[in-house]
Amino acid sequence: MKTSRQVAAAVTGFALFTTACENLTPGENAGLFGAAAGLATGIPLAAAGVDPSITIPVTAGAAAIAAASAYIISKQQATERQRKIAEQRARLYMARRQQQLAAQPTAAKKAKPARYIAVQTEKTEQSQGKASVMVFDTQTNEVVGNNVYDLKSAPQVGQTAKFDTYSAQYVGAGN
Repeated sequence: MKTSRQVAAAVTGFALFTTACENLTPGENAGLFGAAAGLATGIPLAAAGVDPSITIPVTAGAAAIAAASAYIISKQQATERQRKIAEQRARLYMARRQQQLAAQPTAAKKAKPARYIAVQTEKTEQSQGKASVMVFDTQTNEVVGNNVYDLKSAPQVGQTAKFDTYSAQYVGAGN
């Protein structure tokens, strides 16, 4: 009986906590969700008696990943122009990548490419961030969905970032 009350209290607390986050800045959200992910990872590991030399790096990594994921400022529907630009840049990137692979030795060609890439598209008047990106599927050769993600800051080219349910490698403008 006591356990079900604790679960209900935890769920209610979490719901109140997350609804209070809608007015936070992206940096505040990053810090908040990074700390929450760190605690959610570190506490069970420490309680299980895992060595601190393992617990601390794992906890820090979970916090960093959650904080980095929180840097999406907004998501909106793409304009036709944004979609065309994203497709062109993604296809340009894929063509250049194919040329680079063709010039490499056979052993280097075995590296598996990222399934999803995040490609920069043009910003609109509604854009709120420093970069607007769309996700492109390298296997189907199509833009995934019709969402444009406004980012507080662009990741480093080659860095993987989370966009909804997709982990995509950021390729910038495809150059």
